[in-house]
Amino acid sequence: MLKAGNRLVGILFILAGSSSSWAVDMSLERVAQGISSPLYATAPAGDSSRLFVVEKVSGQIKILNLGTGAVNSIPFITITDISTNSERGLLGLVFHPSYASNGFFYVNLTNESGNTEIRRYQVSSNPNIANLNSEELIIGYDQPFTNHNGGWMGFGPDGYLYIANGDGGSSNDPGNRAQDLHSLLGKMLRLDVSSDDFPTDPTRNYGIPADNPFKGVMVDSELVREEIWAFGLRNPWRSSFDRQTGDLLIADVGQGAREEVNFQAAGSDGGENYGWRLREGLIENPDSVAGGPKPAGNVDPIYDYERGFGLFQGNSVTGGYVYRGPVLAARGHYFFGDFVSGGIWSLRAASGSATQLTDRTGQLVPDAGNVDNIASFGEDALGNLYIIDFDGEIFKLVGDTSAGEGNGNSNAENENFKGVAAVFLLLDE
Repeated sequence: MLKAGNRLVGILFILAGSSSSWAVDMSLERVAQGISSPLYATAPAGDSSRLFVVEKVSGQIKILNLGTGAVNSIPFITITDISTNSERGLLGLVFHPSYASNGFFYVNLTNESGNTEIRRYQVSSNPNIANLNSEELIIGYDQPFTNHNGGWMGFGPDGYLYIANGDGGSSNDPGNRAQDLHSLLGKMLRLDVSSDDFPTDPTRNYGIPADNPFKGVMVDSELVREEIWAFGLRNPWRSSFDRQTGDLLIADVGQGAREEVNFQAAGSDGGENYGWRLREGLIENPDSVAGGPKPAGNVDPIYDYERGFGLFQGNSVTGGYVYRGPVLAARGHYFFGDFVSGGIWSLRAASGSATQLTDRTGQLVPDAGNVDNIASFGEDALGNLYIIDFDGEIFKLVGDTSAGEGNGNSNAENENFKGVAAVFLLLDE
């Protein structure tokens, strides 16, 4: 999407044909199966030998040994005091940037009452086992319904913890929580977990960064929630920082018409309003009560797609990563997919615009198993990309690495687009 002022002057779509039109430069390799309801996978910085896999229902985090493909028989941690019905469960995991020295990691879960808790734990003297007794609550908040809990967390380049929250559930955000700055729901939060601004409150063990956009802001004679970094989200499912540029990409699941991908440039001052519940993707929410014109400060997604089962369609977006791993042809492309349709796509995101939208579904065919329900994408410490399938399989993107490390646009990469049609649409806002 290319913008000049407030005018939308162009969208570039590059539509992949059949799988036979692709150079054989990347595919999927199944690296694990038999995982119970896997929902996410990640690894600590510098740990290139392991992948930590989150199981939604069991409350376990398991360790996949990347060299052997074996899963440790003893889980890294088992958390039992959670609720798991509907979209509840163990939903997210992130390791502290200094995990190698402090052993801290953070989980996002719904507790036995169905409310969100962000907890910190610490690894034990055994690097494959966490210390369950090290639990500390960082922050918690009520969830009015069983769905739209979000769950992603990530440390930004600034060292702060970002938390993606859904709007609290039901449909069309009946409490308009995503637009309410007094609510933490429907927001991206930003916390300083190295400090504590609330020493007398055992349920708030964090600090508010001095440059958070709503610090000290009053609305309706009441201080808003200063933890908020951005708002207007429905159910962000999954977000990621580009490990090279620091840009933040947020995939947000739609209500019934559009699925979307949002972009926040590195160096943003925060405060973006992504439009929900008034907006759904690039359009007004079709609901007669919830829908409306763009709110003040609205930021459109860089890409949205219609619901359905056609080309570039689906029913529940799953955000991924800008690939920075060793496969030459994949570098610099943001990979994402759809939980329902099983579609796998990529685009390039730069300067708040999206180009080179590409259907990868026919290309990324696994050597074994099937990509059915893309619950998440994952990255290991080397930037390799994984697809976490909710039916228990994990796939790794593999391909030609002959050019070694780097992130430029090579001739080999451009070979991906041979025989591919380009369509330009000129629009006016």
